[in-house]
Amino acid sequence: MKSSARATLAILVAPALLLTACGGGSDPQNSKLTGANAKGQPDVNGDGKVVIGVLSIGDTHDKGFFQSFVDDANTIARSNGWEVRTIDNLKVGDAKNQALNLCRQRVDLIAIGSGDLGSALDAAPEATCKDTNWYLNGGAGQIKQTKYFNQSLDSVNQTLYTAGYAAGLELKEQNATKVGFITGPEEDYAKQAVKAFTKGAQAVVPNAEVISTYTGSFDDAAVNVEAFNAMQKKGIKVVYPYLGGATDAVTKKANEAKIPALSSGTDRCMDTTVKYEISVVFAPGAFFAAALQRFQKGDLKMGEATRYVIGNDPVPSVKFCNPVSDQAEKITELMKSIGNETFDVDKAVDG
Repeated sequence: MKSSARATLAILVAPALLLTACGGGSDPQNSKLTGANAKGQPDVNGDGKVVIGVLSIGDTHDKGFFQSFVDDANTIARSNGWEVRTIDNLKVGDAKNQALNLCRQRVDLIAIGSGDLGSALDAAPEATCKDTNWYLNGGAGQIKQTKYFNQSLDSVNQTLYTAGYAAGLELKEQNATKVGFITGPEEDYAKQAVKAFTKGAQAVVPNAEVISTYTGSFDDAAVNVEAFNAMQKKGIKVVYPYLGGATDAVTKKANEAKIPALSSGTDRCMDTTVKYEISVVFAPGAFFAAALQRFQKGDLKMGEATRYVIGNDPVPSVKFCNPVSDQAEKITELMKSIGNETFDVDKAVDG
């Protein structure tokens, strides 16, 4: 099934993300589960005001993945006279209690920034939350859809294989083979990200070696810079800091070492303080923006999921900031082949 969310997405994403929105594409793919389409959106509880509650596991000032979720929400809220209440750096074990607290504050919509905090949805059936709608940035879809929430989905295989392919093109340009991948906790999604990234790099440079490190933290600059320093000694020529608040700290070190870096979530090609060679754009704020537009119109249906596909939709996307030779053409060709399903990326990654 299809929806018209793509047009909304192109209108509402932050200016940096709009750089990825050129060209044709199809609508995101929707799946639906019959649920409670709350009456009266956006003022769901009918108290005369609209309040959005945001739950984030990460630092919403990280200039990347986590911040985009809040930035786009604030932009849309201001334009509509809404209020946004944000709780960030949230521990997984506190997710449900914090969600209940937001319900007690009579928020109209609780937006969850990533599937790590999926346990917050355990509060949805409770009487305290009966007048609250729910939205989840579901990522790869590890949280089973229920009638209580709306979610957006995208594929880690699609985005990270493409990112790895771009890194492979950069390695090829340097006649090099080693790329570093730094991320936080050693969770299943992170392991899958490394796997997909590795397969993508090896599609260009068959003997490419991905040196990966799980530091346990997306935001601790010291431990992540230490991981980069260790990788540099091993001879990496490209690095992907797949991080949150520590992304720029690692990239600054990479800049000093003249090692190309990939961004983590947002388009950083125009950044004047930190230099990125490749922007890997999968920022949840873009998906949330589309959901909020539907919420404003009273059309954000609970029990529905919208899937975004690389090569079809503005986000996710991968781009070279200053492409050389045929890098731009190669990465665009790959994304189109994933989007039109002439290339089976899941088979390429998982066999």
